[in-house]
Amino acid sequence: MTPPEPAGGPALLRYRPTDPAAAPALLRYRPTDPAAAPAVQELLDDLGLGRLEPEDLAGYGGRNDNWAGRTTTGALVFLKTVARAPDGSSGELDRALTFETLARRLPPGSSLRVPEHLGSHRPGAVSAYRLLPGARSGAEAALDGDFDEELCRTAGRAVAALHGLDPAGAGLDDGAPPLPPLDWLTAFPWSALQDRSMGQIAAWKLLQDDPEVVTALHGLRARERTAPRTPAHCDLRFDQFVLADEQLYLCDWEEFRLADPARDVGAFVGEWLFHATCAVFAPTGGGAGARPSAGFDFSHQEVLRRGAEGLRRHLPRVEAFWRGYLECRTPDPGLAERAVGYAGWHLFDRLIATAQAHATLSPVARAAAGIGRTLLTRPTGAVTTLRLHTPTGSST
Repeated sequence: MTPPEPAGGPALLRYRPTDPAAAPALLRYRPTDPAAAPAVQELLDDLGLGRLEPEDLAGYGGRNDNWAGRTTTGALVFLKTVARAPDGSSGELDRALTFETLARRLPPGSSLRVPEHLGSHRPGAVSAYRLLPGARSGAEAALDGDFDEELCRTAGRAVAALHGLDPAGAGLDDGAPPLPPLDWLTAFPWSALQDRSMGQIAAWKLLQDDPEVVTALHGLRARERTAPRTPAHCDLRFDQFVLADEQLYLCDWEEFRLADPARDVGAFVGEWLFHATCAVFAPTGGGAGARPSAGFDFSHQEVLRRGAEGLRRHLPRVEAFWRGYLECRTPDPGLAERAVGYAGWHLFDRLIATAQAHATLSPVARAAAGIGRTLLTRPTGAVTTLRLHTPTGSST
């Protein structure tokens, strides 16, 4: 069996109106007709919520069908499907429901907030949640510059609360997470090759042709096997956070399991590093003619300069996240260094995911790979650079 492709649906589609003073908007999608997924209505019937109103019914980006809207009983709901095996089973749904069971142990006022789970339809692998009115994705907030230091500190506290949950008796999946897929570092399976773009193949080739990175990834997985394990999200990205009513929620628990907590910390750090690298795309100089660039017209020095500027802007957010984490949990001694390694892998993971729509890798994409390589091969030195040091006497 080949590993699944790196997590991450299509990038958020955005537009900027003609009026430059108008705020950018997040595009919603016209969802699949709910009638094509009978389990959706069966679940709504089981919950006594009526039928989805066709007006204003929307979908959000991602690899799975989903529906957001109001029902005929007035309930605001978000429904989503997850993957099923040929025999009808769904490990993704099982893991998500295990989290919902464990989430009932969260104390009142916990730093970890999650949307209310209304119920699930196991045969159809569909789940229903209370729709949060006016919700914004964390990815949208990051693009708009609204995922500020205080919000990052809140995210750190939420992730620490997750890692502090007692898993006893909850039946968490304790299997190793599938990524990074070490077998793919040796040879790319033909079945996977046929579904990859030329850009993705080029990204995998960067990994396979770099023996130091291959060795570092094997070492990271080896350290993971001996690291203390906690309940962990294992698919942490900006778009798994939701902002509503000035509260931050964490969603999408299909990869939830007992795992190295450094995975989640590293993924959040990696998100900001990838965001900083992509800032190289941003137009400079202002004016109506300013346009984003893929970096093909930049010199090597210009790519480095812009990347360094983006990193300086975002490091305070990384530091704020780590500060929030330390306020709620004392990490094991090696967590920060392992998190740096996971941040390095996260850069490659996001690079591979975003290369799906490209025939080649841009200089900016290669810059992201370069940062990922540095973090993977020299994690110890990067701990201080990324401000992940643990002050003496940090408290739980």
